[in-house]
Amino acid sequence: MNYDIEFETIISELVSNSTVQQMKNYRQHYDTSCFEHCMNVAYYSYLICKKYGLDYKSAARAAMLHDLFLYDWRKREDGRKGFHAFTHPKVALQNAKKFFPLNKKEEDIILKHMWPVTPFFPRYKESLIITFVDKYCAMQECAKAYNAKRKLQQIYRYSYIFLSMFILFNA
Repeated sequence: MNYDIEFETIISELVSNSTVQQMKNYRQHYDTSCFEHCMNVAYYSYLICKKYGLDYKSAARAAMLHDLFLYDWRKREDGRKGFHAFTHPKVALQNAKKFFPLNKKEEDIILKHMWPVTPFFPRYKESLIITFVDKYCAMQECAKAYNAKRKLQQIYRYSYIFLSMFILFNA
């Protein structure tokens, strides 16, 4: 994806951080890393908030950090308690606050991005936008993986047909 220079400038401090870079080591949705997912959410949120005259800088920054949890949520090896969907916003906020100064809007965005799964309604318009963009990106990433799997199945099917025909005609 091609990002514009202003967006890259807004998140440059975040994406150059070694802890944020570690997000590349964790899968979020199928083949999409946590880092890539957050970049997608950050960019779309930035575009939408900018278009509607909202705080696009806070939206982009918070969206880039909204899943800064740094563990494989599919495994329970680290002794975590509770379901990932309910607990990771708090973990992400704690991690983000360790490394970056956040304003109240950025904190709200990170903490409430899982609404309506979590019961806390977003306080700001930007928070609500990130909530919906996060779900949109998750669906896109899952659909991309599903379509890739279907394409691979078709290749196998046609390979099987081709191989069967080859064997029949050369027998």
